[in-house]
Amino acid sequence: MAEEMNHYASKTENAAIMMANRLVEEIEKVVIGKHNEVVLLVTALLSGTHVLIEDVPGVGKTTLASAIAKAAGLQFKRAQFTPDVMASDITGFNMYNRKTEEFEFHEGLAMTNIMLADEINRASPKTQSALLEAMEEHKVTVDGVSYPMPEPFMVIATQNPSGFVGTYPLPEAQLDRFAMKLSMGYPSAKEEINIISDRRVEDPSAKIETVTNAHSLEKLRGEVRKVHIDDAIYAYIVALVSATRTSEYLTLGSSPRGSLALMKTAQAYAFMMRREYVLPEDVAVLYKRVIGHRITLRQEAKLNKITANDILDDILRRTEAPYLGKK
Repeated sequence: MAEEMNHYASKTENAAIMMANRLVEEIEKVVIGKHNEVVLLVTALLSGTHVLIEDVPGVGKTTLASAIAKAAGLQFKRAQFTPDVMASDITGFNMYNRKTEEFEFHEGLAMTNIMLADEINRASPKTQSALLEAMEEHKVTVDGVSYPMPEPFMVIATQNPSGFVGTYPLPEAQLDRFAMKLSMGYPSAKEEINIISDRRVEDPSAKIETVTNAHSLEKLRGEVRKVHIDDAIYAYIVALVSATRTSEYLTLGSSPRGSLALMKTAQAYAFMMRREYVLPEDVAVLYKRVIGHRITLRQEAKLNKITANDILDDILRRTEAPYLGKK
């Protein structure tokens, strides 16, 4: 009986891992040459966290977001953030119905499974902050009444790093809600040839097959939460994050929310790598992407052309990673 149970558990885990890898394969039908970024976005989806993508226009940010929604069988809404977008457009609003003589709630763009907040830094701070409650507590409150978000719920926000005219920089409190900050980067010449040739006749997104749904994805997240984390890995995560609070080059280090995000994404990344346990390497791979947007450089560091990546690389080198057999 015990052998049958173990065999069933093993089959369930293998099916879950296969589903996660199918998600990556389907997304890569339209997002060419960005395997690491696709894996990291699926990692965020499985860990139940949000992602900020910062890059120049036209490198596939919107395509990536819509592709993951289609492959996962999830509802997708896109909000084009502009200065005239109001908070109620995002959260929803109450409207008086003259027939029923009652106020009715009209859902905002955030009421979906995957919301693309395109060019989020072009909206006013009030509109940006409308997302905070939804991202953190998975609910919105309108006129004192709370409405739960659909599950799973994920925000993928984008911003352009070069065009600062008419933008409102995201405050630290909102940046802290994004588990990871990614960058797509330009494709190679070969990859760009494949991109334009694939789109000569038809939209490649039509090739994407749906491999899961909201219910199955919630079960998949349950498998991710079972991924084992050793006490030494917990200590390693805290050591890496707390080191940002004592760095001479930083005015602001990462909060414990950064440690929590690093733990959750490390579990999902280990799962993507077909393991039932987290390795120090998983934490190291994610460290700069999870912590980089949560720290603030001192002016002296900027004058000396020291970047956030330089500081985090130095912390990674100086922090001893746990290894098997060490007491």
